[in-house]
Amino acid sequence: MAATNPYGADVDVLGPASNAEAVTPSDSTDLTHVSRGLYVGVAGDISVIMRGGQTVTISVQAGLHPLAVSRVRASGTTATGIVAIW
Repeated sequence: MAATNPYGADVDVLGPASNAEAVTPSDSTDLTHVSRGLYVGVAGDISVIMRGGQTVTISVQAGLHPLAVSRVRASGTTATGIVAIW
């Protein structure tokens, strides 16, 4: 099932998030909603499918990252404690 995108063409990363859910990285399952950010508890790499459809791997530190993603992939993801916010 595709991630729901409640933002249309724009994601306002400056306003507060209203929802959050723990992320279990998966190569086949999208998030329930396109994120407006990812919180990472333990630094590492995250392999994601961006809202625009591109697959990228990003090295991240622990903290909040303004990323609009539809999926966090298991392959290539070493970071842990990931939470999607929207």
